Amino acid sequence: MKQIFFITGTDTGVGKTALATLLARFLRECGGNVAALKPICSGGRDDARALQAASNNTLTLDEINPWHFRAPLAPILAARREGKCVLLTDVVAHVQAMQKRFETVLIEGAGGLLSPLGENFDSRDLLVSLRAMPIVVCSNRLGAVNQVLLTLEALPQRVRARARAVLMSPPRPDAATVSNIKLLAESFDAKGIFALPWFGEKFSCAEAVKNSPARRTLGALVRFEH
Repeated sequence: MKQIFFITGTDTGVGKTALATLLARFLRECGGNVAALKPICSGGRDDARALQAASNNTLTLDEINPWHFRAPLAPILAARREGKCVLLTDVVAHVQAMQKRFETVLIEGAGGLLSPLGENFDSRDLLVSLRAMPIVVCSNRLGAVNQVLLTLEALPQRVRARARAVLMSPPRPDAATVSNIKLLAESFDAKGIFALPWFGEKFSCAEAVKNSPARRTLGALVRFEH
């Protein structure tokens, strides 16, 4: 069955790219026919290049990231600075074209769920239009439970019921890191909550997916159904 997973976050810099690259590498090693995309980005294309490397250069950089803008601002503002306009219909068409070629499509959003991506749309609009499975990424530290629940609450109910939440361990765990999963499970289905360890600032996907607990988590993440 063809699937689209949409990786969004509670904020910028919470580990969306790390998770997307790990999933891309893991699925490829499992024999999956997978495309990892970051359709829109601003301020540099490092995230798209990381996805390209994790996917063994299956796609060109422009296929992974068709809309890119120089200014390190919200994509909509960076696009306006360059006199450009990104439309939801165009992004959906690009992803759907990729879906015809690949069994699984991973999409990494930009910023948080409601950060504007283009004219009159955000990540929520895009994932709903694509009927994608939402994966909400958050740094596993104090405040994570509130941030995850706020993001989940912003999803339509039918979409929220299928969502997963992934808590990414920070380099320096705090007192809440060990308790967040249990507390979050009081308000959200425990089967949809996952956690991954800190692999390092610049980690090797190839080495990280050899980690047995991490492999089990990644496998459960893509197989899980409510």
